[in-house]
Amino acid sequence: MKQTGIPIVISAASGTGKTSLCKALLKTLSHTARSISYTTRAARGGEVDGVDYHFVSDADFDRMIAEDAFVEWAQVFDHRYGTGLASVREQLSGGVDVLLDIDVQGGAQIRDKLPEALLIFLLPPSMAELRRRLVNRAEDAPDVIEQRLAEAKAEIEASAVYDYLVVNDEFEQAAIDLRAIVRAHRLRQNRPSELVEGLLGSPVA
Repeated sequence: MKQTGIPIVISAASGTGKTSLCKALLKTLSHTARSISYTTRAARGGEVDGVDYHFVSDADFDRMIAEDAFVEWAQVFDHRYGTGLASVREQLSGGVDVLLDIDVQGGAQIRDKLPEALLIFLLPPSMAELRRRLVNRAEDAPDVIEQRLAEAKAEIEASAVYDYLVVNDEFEQAAIDLRAIVRAHRLRQNRPSELVEGLLGSPVA
């Protein structure tokens, strides 16, 4: 019997380094695919529709909500983000682990709808370092940075429902920690009865 995939949720406050760590994780894990979220925001420099996100209008997003097409969706600042239910189910049923790069609102919804999901929250080494990273990213105005920092505290508080916390202080170490967590969870998720039956049914010589 083919084993179903594992939903892997990774969340973090903006500026923690989630996107880079998710990309690094995907490069080192087999049978893992990133879920491509839908969003109502405009594409940023270098982002490609259907690769980074599915960029849709507010009207299309409303229609998908009405059709119950999302396994989770959330309002983040001035825009909405959502994960398509059909594509996630198709990948999981095919034995592919699905990496969901989503915020804490979405993580809570995934926990309710997919209780077998693995939830990992990334933490900055300090709030001062998070501020420095947001400033150095040079994507937001000062008032937006303050808004993101305020939101970060609420998101960090919400991390209590997550299975693991990983501090992104040194990038390489954080990547190693993430990979170790996923590998350990895969071993725990293996069907013990199938493994034992396979061994007992195999020839000894």
